[in-house]
Formats: sequence, C-alpha cells, structure tokens
Amino acid sequence: MSEKIRIAVVGCGHIGKRHAEMISRNEDCVLTALVDVKPQEELGIMPYGVPFFSSLEQLLASDADPDVITIATPNGLHYNQALKVLESGRHVVVEKPVTLHREHAAHLIAVAKERDRRLFLVMQNRYSPPAVWLKEMISGRQLGKLYMIQLNCYWNRDERYYAPGSWRGTKDLDGGTLYTQFSHFIDIMYWLFGDVKHIDSWFADFNHSQLTEFEDSGMIRLEFENGAMGCLNFSTSVWNRNLESSLTVIAENGSVKIGGQYMDKVEVCHIKEYDMPELAPTSPENDYGSYKGSALNHHFIFENIVDVLRGNAEQAMDPADGLSVVDLIGRLYAAGRKTSASGRGQFN
Repeated sequence: MSEKIRIAVVGCGHIGKRHAEMISRNEDCVLTALVDVKPQEELGIMPYGVPFFSSLEQLLASDADPDVITIATPNGLHYNQALKVLESGRHVVVEKPVTLHREHAAHLIAVAKERDRRLFLVMQNRYSPPAVWLKEMISGRQLGKLYMIQLNCYWNRDERYYAPGSWRGTKDLDGGTLYTQFSHFIDIMYWLFGDVKHIDSWFADFNHSQLTEFEDSGMIRLEFENGAMGCLNFSTSVWNRNLESSLTVIAENGSVKIGGQYMDKVEVCHIKEYDMPELAPTSPENDYGSYKGSALNHHFIFENIVDVLRGNAEQAMDPADGLSVVDLIGRLYAAGRKTSASGRGQFN
C-alpha cells in the first residue's frame, strides 16, 4: 500500500479530535470522514471539511470508503463497533481499553485474524522515553533480580469531568477507574514486568458517590510471576488537580523511580556501575481544560499504522497484550474488598 491511507474517525470527543488532528498532520494519511452522535457544529469539527455521519452504520454504507476506521467512543461501545469495522473488511484502531471484557477482546483478535485485517490498539504511553528506557534496562538485566514494584496513580476527576448525562461514571460505558483513567499505567506495568499470580484488592469510594457507579480509589497488593512483590495505589479523589503517576522499582542492582504527574521523568536512577543517559524529551500531557491526561504520543500510533500497512514494520502493540491488560484489570476488580470509607456495596 504505497498510496495515502484513508482513515475515518468514529467518536469526536477529546480523544477523537486528537486522532483527527494526528491523521491530518501525517502526510501519508488522509482523513476521509468523521462520525459522532452529536451535531458537528456542537463538536467544533467543521474546519476539517470532510464528510460527517451520525453513526458508524451510515459511514459503512457510504462511499467514503476508508481503509482504516478508528474507534474513539465510550469504552462500552468499543467491542460492537470494532467488530462491525472488521466484518466490513477494514482495519480498525481501538482506543484504550480495547474492550471491557476479556472474551470480547479475544473475539476481536480472532475475527481480525480470520478476515486478515489489522486490529491496532492505542497505548501511547509505551512511547514515553522514560518507559522505553526502563524497558531496555529490564530486558538487558541491568537491574538484576526485581524485588519490589510500586505504581502510584493519584489524579483529580470531579464534577467538572463527570457531567450529568455523560457516559463517564457509568458501569456499562465507562467500566471503572482502572479502565478509563489508569489502564495506560497498568499496561506499562504489564509490559515491563509481566503478569501477576496473586492479587489482593481493596477499594473505596471517597467523594464520587453522586458522580459515578464505581470506586474512586484503591490499594492493591500483587505478586508477580517473576517473583517480585508489588502494589498499585490509585485515586481520582485528589483535590483540584492531578498529583502524580509514578513507578518505583527496587532491584538487586539498584533503584529507579519514574515520576511526575504522568510518569514523564526519571526522578531516581541509582544503579551499580551505571551512568544515566540523557533521554529524549517527553511529550507534554493532553490538556482538556478542566482536566489533564496522559502524554501527547498519538502521532506515533499513526506512524506505526502507516508502516505496518505498507509492510515496513510490525505492530507496536500486539493485540494479545491488550487482551491481557483487560484480563488483568478484570482480575484486579474481581479480587476486590470494600473499605468502610463509604456505605456502598462491593465493586466486583
């Protein structure tokens, strides 16, 4: 495929607009259509000047004829929409999480293989220079045996984010804090350290009882298959603004901490007989006005899509990893116990 790759975007919220922008900037891609249930005037996407449809079904029945369709809709819609795209004979890009259920992710992988189509997943934090550096350190065994791993994710999501009538905060369309806010970081944890064999989860809802149908905070103890001890602490009840997303590793040959609000800087590198190299700058965070999210790395996703479809590269993220992350999040929730911080029922 040497000609420009034709891509349509389904879902024109914050992330969908980011997809449209990255596609438009890529000289090897053409934005062919946009899809959303809201009017395009309300969405502010008129400047793109491409055909607009109010449903995926309308797009598939049109003559827009994209090669690739990206799904940037609420989490709970990903499976059915991605399935329709694959069954139409097109490649599909699915925002995180790929689905809310392991069996749905497995089915998408099977259909993509059966139809000889590509299922691309969006886990753009894997492109962050600190994450790439730590992956190389672990693969090269500079750290030696891993002892302890701590992942902290402390963000703010309040009434400015959970607007009345929104899909956000609903069990069916959002899924939960670990799916929507922190699946990127759980993916990084899985990518770096592998799977876990023991989980003990403890969840609470401190100040979101009128905003969401699920927890806002949790403490999770982990035993990794590689023998390391681990813990994941997370919350969206931080007042006013995000606090941090950090990863600390205690190992045989030293200690590492990647910190900052978005795991975007190496704060500690104390390793035996090792000098820290200078890393490439980390992309800034996604700024959505009232709240902020992970790094602006989506352009890497579309560069990889072009390279893969032209036969010049392998997929940056194996869809099987996306399935594994969804499976892991499901197990984290299934192992959950309820704290007395609020009077609501269990979240699993």
